[in-house]
Amino acid sequence: MRDRHLFGLDLGQAQDYTALAVAQQTMHPAQPRFIRAYAFRHLQRWPLATSYPQIVADVAGMVAKVPGAELVVDATGCGRAVLDMFRYGGLRARVVPVTITGGSEVTPADRGGYHVPKRDLVSAVQAALQTKRLKVAAALPETAMLTRELQAFRVKVNVATGHESFEAWRERDHDDLVLAVALAVWRGEQGGGPWEPSKPSRDSLCLVHPDRVPKGVFLPDEGRPW
Repeated sequence: MRDRHLFGLDLGQAQDYTALAVAQQTMHPAQPRFIRAYAFRHLQRWPLATSYPQIVADVAGMVAKVPGAELVVDATGCGRAVLDMFRYGGLRARVVPVTITGGSEVTPADRGGYHVPKRDLVSAVQAALQTKRLKVAAALPETAMLTRELQAFRVKVNVATGHESFEAWRERDHDDLVLAVALAVWRGEQGGGPWEPSKPSRDSLCLVHPDRVPKGVFLPDEGRPW
């Protein structure tokens, strides 16, 4: 069994929250390929109007305690200057910018980033939920909010055109935690070489240290949030 740690970060604007979701991806051998499961150990929402330098500093402190982490950042509206704060801010993590599009294909972007259709992010979360591969620690303060966001979030298919329309996606309801989760799961589903986890001491403050992980987990009932 091998693990990988994925940080999904939705960067908010002036009237939007910035949210972070930290997933531990576990790879289980199976045929014809590995089964990827996601346990979200940390959820965070910064207060409105929190500065980007403060967010960078907070995230840098967290990824420093999780060797080999990848930081998947929503780059759709924040601009290159904000992304450069993460790239050159001394973060000990690979930074993967994602620009959300209305297209139909994932395409490479500058400096190791990707243009990703909305529907790909949505389907990644849907598939993980429906196959019971996504769990969230029940004791986390933001779990209740994430649950409400999932329940408010819908995907509707136009049977006439076959095209998807996405309700409550950056439009009416706050969905920052959902997007942070989606970024982490989407990245995990793309593959990449899993890494052998380190063995932190009991004194470690690592977010995924066993002593820091709540024992109970919350798994939305199949079909309820969608």
